[in-house]
Formats: sequence, C-alpha cells, structure tokens
Amino acid sequence: MLSHRLQAAWVVARRDFVAVVFSKAFIFFLLGPLFPIVVGFFAGAIGASVQQNLDRVVVGVAMPDGQGDLLVKARDALAGHMEGGAPDFVVLDRLHPGDRFDARRILKDKRLAAVVTGTLDAPVLTATRERIDDWNGMVALFAARAKTGEPAVFPPVRGDVVATSAAREHSGQVLTAQAGQVLLFLLTMLLAGMVLSNLVEEKANKIIEVLAASIPMDALFLGKLFAMLAVSIVGIAVWGAGYGVMVLAGLRSIPLLAAPAVGWPLFLVLGFLYFAMAYLLLGAMFLAIGGMANTVREVQTLSMPATMLQLIVFFFASFALARPGTWLERAAEIFPVSSPYAMLARAAQHAALLPHLGALCWQALWVAVIVRGGALLFRRTVMKSGPAPRRRRASAV
Repeated sequence: MLSHRLQAAWVVARRDFVAVVFSKAFIFFLLGPLFPIVVGFFAGAIGASVQQNLDRVVVGVAMPDGQGDLLVKARDALAGHMEGGAPDFVVLDRLHPGDRFDARRILKDKRLAAVVTGTLDAPVLTATRERIDDWNGMVALFAARAKTGEPAVFPPVRGDVVATSAAREHSGQVLTAQAGQVLLFLLTMLLAGMVLSNLVEEKANKIIEVLAASIPMDALFLGKLFAMLAVSIVGIAVWGAGYGVMVLAGLRSIPLLAAPAVGWPLFLVLGFLYFAMAYLLLGAMFLAIGGMANTVREVQTLSMPATMLQLIVFFFASFALARPGTWLERAAEIFPVSSPYAMLARAAQHAALLPHLGALCWQALWVAVIVRGGALLFRRTVMKSGPAPRRRRASAV
C-alpha cells in the first residue's frame, strides 16, 4: 500500500516537474530575479567608478624656493606608514619672492580639499574646520620631515596576532545565523507560491478531479509538493549560477561572514535540508488552502493569513535568536513552522549535530500530518467523497 502511494506520488511529481520546467512561464520566472542582479551589477560598477573619483582627495601646495616639492616628497615617504593613507599632495605653484597666492580663491575654482601655503617653518593650511582638525598634525609632520631632509627610519614591529576572540567569534556567528534566516525566508516565500498557483490552475481545468479519481489524494498532494520543490531547486541553481557569473565579471560579492560552528560544508547541507523542510511545510499549508479555493480571488483572500503567519513566524524565530538559552529559543525550535529557521540559526552557533537529526524528523512528521489533513479537507470540501453523515431513523408510529 505504501509503495503504491509512493509510486503514485512519483508519477505526479515527474509530470508536474516536466510541465513546469519546460514551460515558457518558468523561463520568465527564472529571469525575473536576475534583472535586479543585472541592474545592481551595472549600478555597482558605475557607483564604484564615481565613488573612486569622489574619494580621491587632493591637497594643493604653493610654497617658495622649491619647498613645496620637498613637502610632496615628505608626503610620499610617510604616507605608506599612516593608517588610512594620506591625501595626494600636488604642487600648484612655485612662488618667487614677492609673489602673492590667494588660497581661498583657488579652493573655489579648483577641485581641491585644501591648500598648503606659507613656508616649511610656518605652514598655513587653508581648508574647512573639519579638514583643519583632521590634517593639522599631518601637515606639521610632513613639514618637519621636509625640513630635516633625513630619511625616516622605521623600526620593525613584531606582531603578536590573535586570530579571534570568543566575543568576536560569537558576534560573527550570530550575523551568519541572521543572514541564513533571511535567505531561507526569502527563498521560501518567493518559491512556495508556485504550489498554490499550480493547484488552482488544475482545479480550474478539471485536471485535479481526474487525478484524484485515479490515485490517493495524499499521494497527489505529496507528488505536487516534491515536484515544486525540485522546480525550486532548479531556480535556485540558475540564480546562483547567474550571481556567480556576475561576481566573476566584477560585481562586488556579499560581505564575508564568520564561519558557522558546524563548518561551512555542513552548514550549507543543513541549509538545503531546512529550506526543503520550510518549503514543504509552507507548501503543504498552501495546498490545503488551494484545495478550498475555486478562483484566483479566493486564493488571494485565503493565502493572505498564511503569508502573514509566515512573516510572524520569521519574526518570532529572529526574536528568539536574540534570546539564547530561554524558553523562546526552545519554542521556536519546537514549533514546526519556525523550526527550520531556529535550527539553522542553531547550526551557526552550536557544533552539536544530533539535535538537527531530531529536528528534521520532527519537521518531516508535520509535513506528513499537514499533507494528510489537506488531502482529507480537499476530499471532503471539493470532491464531496467523505463519509456521509448518519441520518436518524424516524421512529415508528
């Protein structure tokens, strides 16, 4: 009996997978999320070019008797040893005795951040108050170096490097957990809607009634769930490949995250498994909702509470992440719909693997329960094939 149901579910899954993946609509569905990535690539490239030009800070120098050249050389010798570097120094004019130089006018006419005039003994920095506060000591250091003309000798510093600290490692793992939860939520919400639309379309075409008359309803629901899960994996693979191409072409990659407690390979495997469970749980709920809806308008009305519930569940799991060791964290890990998010966050912070095995089994059990309940609800409300209510016999008179 079980093998028959699994075989029927496999037939439905294969049929739905081929029908969706090889359709024109699916191609446009795949291209949809790639457009923001392409726009972000070009916007990032243009923004980086503009920012590079804006970040180039230039200080003009106008001093007599070649002192400006000495100041520029001093800057070149010392800038590499300064944290964050130093602005570029450019000689604007080599003044002769009696020459006058209007630094204020030059600042208005040229794209300069500041102008250094005067002499090496008494340099004058013309700039805004913020620039003067930041660069006053720097200009004095360069002027002193230019006056002596002696090469600066920097003693070697022996570094005693600490790879990380416990507090920093924990903070980084929390950020990794948050990033995993957000990505899991976005992928689930983006892809789970296909289950609902597929079922409603087949109900409108009366295909679902033919299938329901041929195979058990729970096998039908299970096959549709796994078919849409396989379609979602194809979509994620295409989007991931597209993003990888953009990164190779020069797109700024995502910030580096701290290594999770279980290590990146296991974390990615668990992330895939928890995505599958979150998708199956939400998809099973959507199947149950789609079984009660007859039109697209009814689907939108009925799916809104489920979508809002999913948002609440995500916020609940995120809030529990900030309360480690409390009953909130345990509740988020036990509650079936929030369990994938909470357990993925746990994988980022704790190295134990046995709790994940129990959590995956627990989530799989609830997938089966929701699928079974949705199938019964669909059969009773749509197919009208449930047991008929007993009628009371009229008493003989």
